[in-house]
Amino acid sequence: MIDALAFKFQTGTQWVHLPEKYGNWRGVYNRLRMWAVDGTWERVFTALVAQADADEDVSWAVSVDSTIVRAHQHAAGARKKGPRPASRKTTPSAGPAAD
Repeated sequence: MIDALAFKFQTGTQWVHLPEKYGNWRGVYNRLRMWAVDGTWERVFTALVAQADADEDVSWAVSVDSTIVRAHQHAAGARKKGPRPASRKTTPSAGPAAD
C-alpha cells in the first residue's frame, strides 16, 4: 500500500495507470481516502515526527517558490456576482468640477 502511494505521487501518474503489482488502483485509492478520513495519516505522521525528534533527527526547511503558487481567479479580486458598478463621471483636472 505504501509503495503504491509512493509510486503514484513520485511519478505523478493517474490512478488508473498504477502498475498491476500494486493491485487494483481503486483499492489503493479507496484505502488512501479512508486513511485520510479516519485520521490514520495524521497519526502516522505524528508518530514519525515524534520518533525523529527523540532521535534528534528533525530539521525543517520550508521553501515556497512564488512562480508555482497560483491564486484562483476569485482570490485575485474577480467580480463575485451581479453587474459591474458604473464608473464614476470624470472631469478635466484643469477646470472646476461641474455638478
